[in-house]
Amino acid sequence: MQRHFVRTAIALLLASGLSSMAATVPAGTQLAAKQELTRNNGSEPDTLDPALAQGAPANNVLRDLFEGLTAIDSAGKVVPGVAESWKQTNATTWVFKLRRDAKWSNGDALNADDFIYALQRFVDPKTASEYAASFGIFLLNGKEIVGGKMPPSALGVKAQDKFTLEIQTPYPVSFLPELVSNTQLGPVHRATLEKFGKEWTKPANMVNNGAFVMQDWQVNSKIVLAKNPRYWDAKNVQISKNTYLSVDDSNADVKLFESGENDWVNQLPPGSFEKYKAQYPKEIRNTPMLGLRYYSLNVADPLLKDLRVRKALSMVIDRDTLAQKVTADGQLPAYGVIVKGTIGANVTRYDWALWPMEKRVAEAKQLLAQAGVQPGTKVKFAYNTDVYHKKMAIFAASEWKTKLGIDTELEAMEFKVLIKRRTDGEFQIARNGWIADYNDATTFLTLVQCDSEQNHQRNCNRKAEALIDQGNRSTDQSKRQALLTEASKMIMEDYPMIPLLQYTVPRLVKAYVGGYTDTNIMDRYRAKDLYIIQH
Repeated sequence: MQRHFVRTAIALLLASGLSSMAATVPAGTQLAAKQELTRNNGSEPDTLDPALAQGAPANNVLRDLFEGLTAIDSAGKVVPGVAESWKQTNATTWVFKLRRDAKWSNGDALNADDFIYALQRFVDPKTASEYAASFGIFLLNGKEIVGGKMPPSALGVKAQDKFTLEIQTPYPVSFLPELVSNTQLGPVHRATLEKFGKEWTKPANMVNNGAFVMQDWQVNSKIVLAKNPRYWDAKNVQISKNTYLSVDDSNADVKLFESGENDWVNQLPPGSFEKYKAQYPKEIRNTPMLGLRYYSLNVADPLLKDLRVRKALSMVIDRDTLAQKVTADGQLPAYGVIVKGTIGANVTRYDWALWPMEKRVAEAKQLLAQAGVQPGTKVKFAYNTDVYHKKMAIFAASEWKTKLGIDTELEAMEFKVLIKRRTDGEFQIARNGWIADYNDATTFLTLVQCDSEQNHQRNCNRKAEALIDQGNRSTDQSKRQALLTEASKMIMEDYPMIPLLQYTVPRLVKAYVGGYTDTNIMDRYRAKDLYIIQH
């Protein structure tokens, strides 16, 4: 146990010495005189308050506006952010040394107190962050604070001095340096929040510490960011203007790319990958991801509260056909909450996943009959407006209709509306997806745990919860992995969700966009790591 801790600590100390410099331009590369990038972000961000942000569109923008203790670079590696180094002083204590040249965009100096204020605000129930329970459990007293049992001031963070931040955890958290790369755990400018309240994220009001500042925000159109001259590593940031488009129609996205109005397609339309691979061989990209596409089932709904109904709906969806014929872009079928490549738990799947479809359908019909569900029963399915999600939803509806006689009412809506509906529990079945915030099984288990705000299904298995808690407190990694695997399998036997596919990111990126890699399994690309090649 002690030997394992020492090895881990040494490895992380070595990791903390990695260069965090911005865009690394290969020798001989000629840069374009105009360093401007336009990328489609898929949808309008739900918010630009780091503590409240949920969706990928918001977090993509926030990683350019804010910088935490650490960051994830374009290659998918943990690199220094505001913290220039860190070390684990014992099993549950981490110390981060902050760089002295870090500043806010208004020129104010940035120090440990900014992190303490932001972290306490993040877990404060008054903030109502949907991530508070997910991340808060890894900070000492965080779970109790989120639950209203302790004050935010009891959080296990303190300043050893102005530029030294100490973070305590309730049990060993080996992935903490990766966890704190998330902007939800980064700093915010206290004076700005206290002056403007909810209006602090408007372009004219925002004070931030990232490589870019907000120049313009046209709702449902675009967000324009400009290089931040006060950023500590500004001299190495190549991009001068970074524009995020809010185009949720993937066909329109491709048209903008082809007309030269967009350098970066968010995601190709389903079934089009091979076509565009042949058409744009130098610009096609498709990176495997630590991400899960799934459908949330509201277990409180009168129809779906019966486990037999939830199981039947999951059994009849042919994931192989979905992956190979509908999306057709290299995604892997999924039958559990943990995806391939995740550290800390094994991938599991239902026994029936190997059955012939005829046997699965027969079993599902029997389950519905036992539950008293008749053919012609209707379910409502909520999804955000996007041709990709629509095509998947139509396929699922067809599976339920042809195999079970279940009718589906499809409800399309803006992404922000879908997020609110899921959060408020106002749905029967809802499109959902999750991209890992860090590489550990707990980032996926938060989707199905009892007290997690990310658990839109509202399911709860206390026996599994105890196994997760036991695993997290163990310093034996093999024992922890076994416990978390068992817990994930136990929860999935409750059928709270319908896992469908493991994400890949099929998109087009202009060949002149430098710094983009195929190794970033969390699809995080900060503009500070990118550059425009002369073309």
